[in-house]
Amino acid sequence: MTAIRIHSKPLNKTIEVNRLIGSHKGNPNGPTLIFTGGIHGNEPAGVFALKSVLEELKQLNPEFNGNLYAISGNLSALEKGVRYNKADLNRMWTKEKLAGLEDDKVISFNDELVQQKEIFDIMQDILSKEKGPYYFFDLHTTSGETAPFITVNDSLINRKFTSLYPVPLILGIEEFLDGPLLSYINELGYVAFGFEGGQHDSPKSIEYCRSFIYLTLSFTGCLSPEDANEAEHLISLKKVMNFRNKFFEIIYREEIEPDDKFIICDGYLNFQKVPKGTIIAINNGKQLETPYRGYIFMPLYQGKGNDGFFIIRKTPVFFLKLSAFLRKISFDRLLVALPGVNWRSETREELVVDLKIARFFTRKFFHLMGYRSKQKDSTHLKLKNREAVSKGEDYKNAPWNK
Repeated sequence: MTAIRIHSKPLNKTIEVNRLIGSHKGNPNGPTLIFTGGIHGNEPAGVFALKSVLEELKQLNPEFNGNLYAISGNLSALEKGVRYNKADLNRMWTKEKLAGLEDDKVISFNDELVQQKEIFDIMQDILSKEKGPYYFFDLHTTSGETAPFITVNDSLINRKFTSLYPVPLILGIEEFLDGPLLSYINELGYVAFGFEGGQHDSPKSIEYCRSFIYLTLSFTGCLSPEDANEAEHLISLKKVMNFRNKFFEIIYREEIEPDDKFIICDGYLNFQKVPKGTIIAINNGKQLETPYRGYIFMPLYQGKGNDGFFIIRKTPVFFLKLSAFLRKISFDRLLVALPGVNWRSETREELVVDLKIARFFTRKFFHLMGYRSKQKDSTHLKLKNREAVSKGEDYKNAPWNK
């Protein structure tokens, strides 16, 4: 696509961007960082933050170890200021849809598919010509007011790296969404997660995204802590960190259909504590109550999207430590000795659980071993192991992993 112009309401500023926002290269023996921003067109803060950081790096020219790439997401939606046109670009990264990108006749009829192909090709080109280790980061904002947080697929390398940031860490979102970009990247085994910088039109969102970018450059060793102003950016994010417990897990998602008349009740804020049975929204004239106690997460205050709201709970430190221990000793290899549990294939990356036999097993039990369920029918639960594909060895010499 040709360059487009996007506007920031809080900055009252318009900029011009291409698919590749820009890149910055230093010592070729360093890591390769790939940032995406604006995969939803009503979330321009990440694009503005990436462009400003790249301009500062060009101007100041600090010693830089590695390579940085910044890719813009849904360009036509960014130009219009809408979440997407016909399809959510962040729900299209399944194996089936990626296979369809080979057919030019198919993608020519869908603007989002054309854009997905451009993003996919750029990423493949970077992976083919640059050295690892590779890191992927997707910058977002939310429709409701919120402090910054990170959404992360639960592999041990993801968990360890994201622990460096002074913001809440939300585990397990991949169980509830089909086809997000970062789930595709995580299935390749790389460190990859999303940063939510605040509300779409908040003037602070761009600054929070900038802090995240600079902290990432410092944590990965691309910049020295001094050149990245690490202390300053840590303070910027720490002062809005509302919880002592950093880790949370998603336990419920309220899914809505495109034609639903969904209205979230006024006054609910991200991370607000809610008892079981609390009326949170009205959908097609019916009141929706949360079936669990916990914290409301990402309540939908915009017109588009399939996620009405989520419910999250704090994850105890003991559970995290036990989980890490069980994964390191590959305890999951013993699961197939249990009744109703079998490998789905010879690769031993997925389990199939017969719910009639093994109905006493809970999701949380399998989470301990690094498994997340993606498909469930009336008789079977299918689970995928995040650790089986993790490229942990690629990061063994990373500064954060010592």
